[in-house]
Amino acid sequence: MSITLEDVKANPIVDSCIRKGNEYLGVMGFTEHSYRHINLVSSIARNILEKLGRPKRECELAAIAGYMHDVGNVISRNDHGISGANIAFNLLLNMGMPPDEVCTVASAIANHEEQYGYPVNAVSAALIVADKSDVHRSRVRNQDFATFDIHDRVNYAASHAFVYVNDDKHTITMELNIDIEICPVMEYFEIFLSRMILCRRAANYLGCNFELVINGAKLL
Repeated sequence: MSITLEDVKANPIVDSCIRKGNEYLGVMGFTEHSYRHINLVSSIARNILEKLGRPKRECELAAIAGYMHDVGNVISRNDHGISGANIAFNLLLNMGMPPDEVCTVASAIANHEEQYGYPVNAVSAALIVADKSDVHRSRVRNQDFATFDIHDRVNYAASHAFVYVNDDKHTITMELNIDIEICPVMEYFEIFLSRMILCRRAANYLGCNFELVINGAKLL
């Protein structure tokens, strides 16, 4: 049975996990992890594999993994990739997704965080790049600039973020525009260097080089 992204979006358990997980993160002061974020990550993950000519079903699984990647936040922010993979595994099996596809999606969700993640398949590689590319001021929930921590400053400083895939040149490029009066580029690297290293691994898995361009300057 071919479970689609629309089937997953219609699942009330998935929806509750997304809503409540985002609510709990808000209480703890984390940036937005709700529909805006997961729909964007889902779309980017699918687009990356489509641009690289991967099979249509694999692209759909990347979109599903992107939509479900943060469901573990309903349990805890700590190791939410692992808890999210367990939630997704059971949900997708119960929905009728073939076990091999369930394993692909679950492993992608489990490996999307830089603390312990690794691009173990194409779906996980696409998810990693898609998730780490979402740096934008609209994700900041704290309205008091005086109390911003470094994560708030980095996200608030970012006015543009985009991922370009060039199959001919075998490159995946993350392009960012950052207001350096709000956040020096060095602060971006202070909290995102490990994420960029994981993105490079993910791009390499897909047979591409990873590039990071900030304010028009190629830094990686």
